[in-house]
Amino acid sequence: MNKILIVDDDFAVRKSLEFLLKNNGFKPILVSNPQEAIFKFENNNFDLIVMDMNFSLETSGKEGLELLKKIKLSKPEMPVVLITAWGSISLAVEGMRLGAVDFITKPWNNDNFIRSIQTAISLSNVNLQQNQSRKQLDQKFDYSNIIGKDSKMLKILETIGRICKTDASVLIVGESGTGKELIAEAIHKNSIKRNQPFVKVNLGGISSTLFESEMFGHKRGAFTDARNDRVGRFEMADKGTIFLDEIAELDMSSQVKLLRVLQDRSFEVLGSSRTKNVDVRVISATNRHLDTMIENNEFREDLFYRINLITLNIPPLRERKEDIPLLLEYFISNLRRKYKLDNLEIDKSAIDWLKNLSLPGNIRELKNLVERVVLVSTKNKLDADDFISQFQPVKRNKDKSNLPDIGEMSLEEIEKKMIIKALKFHDKNISKVAKSLGLSRAALYRRMEKFKISM
Repeated sequence: MNKILIVDDDFAVRKSLEFLLKNNGFKPILVSNPQEAIFKFENNNFDLIVMDMNFSLETSGKEGLELLKKIKLSKPEMPVVLITAWGSISLAVEGMRLGAVDFITKPWNNDNFIRSIQTAISLSNVNLQQNQSRKQLDQKFDYSNIIGKDSKMLKILETIGRICKTDASVLIVGESGTGKELIAEAIHKNSIKRNQPFVKVNLGGISSTLFESEMFGHKRGAFTDARNDRVGRFEMADKGTIFLDEIAELDMSSQVKLLRVLQDRSFEVLGSSRTKNVDVRVISATNRHLDTMIENNEFREDLFYRINLITLNIPPLRERKEDIPLLLEYFISNLRRKYKLDNLEIDKSAIDWLKNLSLPGNIRELKNLVERVVLVSTKNKLDADDFISQFQPVKRNKDKSNLPDIGEMSLEEIEKKMIIKALKFHDKNISKVAKSLGLSRAALYRRMEKFKISM
């Protein structure tokens, strides 16, 4: 039976948590202030600590932060879950910086509270052999969709093995084309939710005006074009996993709405006043530096801590070159079947050339290059010359010939003219327009809304 220390100066809160935890198989020990907490902590072995951050109006959370510092200094591995009011989220964020594993806002949902406790304890208890070979890992987990045995990738797979059976939120960070979606799928496939839905959402392709409808659904008549009821992505993912790709592309307004549902695991469908609860594991991904975005007030720090209980940094292909031959063989094997080319092979000269190639698009770029060569070549054995002839390096210096004459225009006028001209130049292809302007699709949509530019 897991022993949990509860630290809160509110008698009603302590008794409520005692009742909840006992009914869910835990052994709670209750204290009302930091002094008692330190005494109990030093004289008992606890599996987890749940603590309020505010013990008096005068200290504004300082006592809570000091208590957390002492706990983490004494036992850095001790998992601590914070309780705070919604209006004191900044205090919880400071606590997360100091090493707390999660924060829960008052009033809490009992199911979400217990899930958070179980996840924190599970993560602290997980123990998996280190430095395992790919063969050893494949005997324990289903990593059939991931190719590679580079040491950096094996560390990633080991971590997935440790966390997959928990409900911990995961943030996957890596350059475009490194396989972030495949990592998310591997986490789901090896989790207890493997037989439940795995719902992928490209947040970079959802404008702020459509965010609520896409994510939470809508009722018929909720807005002008709502001709039928629509089920949102979170409801689709209920009991399973939701994968939030390109999470850095969300505007600040949508970030607040997402934070609410991640906090409470509940939402309201547009056009309905009824609250829906969901049980989902959240996996997010980005190719951007969220810490820099937080500094620039482009990404909410409280949302950052909500999505990254565990962070996986996926190495780019240039840092795992020994995996290139394995990836090439995998691609060639698939292309043999796809195009009925039973004798298709790749020469060592091609492998050596590709291992020394700069591929900013990573695995995705390598895959596209291999298929392009297969389609245009008439040979069964592909050599370096075949790849050299089809290689299309990324052009860093973009053609500026389609930019407007800026004259005496303001910065906003210049930006609006650039967007309008790019839309015309690319026949309103949003992906091409965004790429030509150096923007994400979501950022382009936001600017179009701002300047009232219609398609």
